[in-house]
Amino acid sequence: MPAIRPASPPTDAAPRAPRLRQVPAVSRAIAILRLLGKTQQSLGVKAIADELELVPSTCLHILRVLVDEGLVKVEPGTKRYALGSGMLSLARNVLEGSSFAQLAQPALDMLAATRNVTAMGVEIRRDQTVVVLALSRPGQPFRLHTDVGSEFRTLVSATGRLIAAYSNEGWPQLKKRFAEVRWDKAPTFETWKKEVELARKRGWSVDRDNFMTGITVVAVPVLARDGRLEYTLVAVGLSSQFNAAATAELAHAMQKEAAAIGEMMGR
Repeated sequence: MPAIRPASPPTDAAPRAPRLRQVPAVSRAIAILRLLGKTQQSLGVKAIADELELVPSTCLHILRVLVDEGLVKVEPGTKRYALGSGMLSLARNVLEGSSFAQLAQPALDMLAATRNVTAMGVEIRRDQTVVVLALSRPGQPFRLHTDVGSEFRTLVSATGRLIAAYSNEGWPQLKKRFAEVRWDKAPTFETWKKEVELARKRGWSVDRDNFMTGITVVAVPVLARDGRLEYTLVAVGLSSQFNAAATAELAHAMQKEAAAIGEMMGR
């Protein structure tokens, strides 16, 4: 099995981004789907075109194709558009085809049952947004309001610290992206930077009361063969449950589960 080579720690010089050839029609179609998913309500052509700064006729042509593919539906009486059931089929195919989600679920169920945490398996996309692929809730009254398919912004919470720790981006670029993160109780950049460096050193990260006041989030990485951060296991609980020792003990238990999952995936 190939050895995992960790990514280099952040430096002061950001690497050159790969060149991407833009395909406007695809980008616009994706933007429409994301808008309809974000608003969670049906929208007319003008509202969609105005929000995305599209020519209305172009917007209408793209919508018609999306409707024909079943990804968008149109309400005949109002001529308003919403996501179609075809999106569910795509989502189901993604989840069923994810060996990570299937392999992580037993570990998440164990963590939720024995640690009284909401346990999640999340994927780090190429654009570094985070999406929940698997989830297990505790039997206790406290539950985090999230679902499979939920997305989180880049660099937020404990997984965000791991994204930064395993990134090849320089600190100047990370500082710019850090400034865009919305926190309940924001840390200073210098404090966050130290936490990123510590996460890099020990192989797990923690967010205590920053993402949400009163909430502690612990995350451990599952790396790809090339050392890229591909997934994380995440545990979320009340901060009152976790002092420093309990947090570290939870993280070590999660590391064992992540290592087992990685081995089963051929990491």
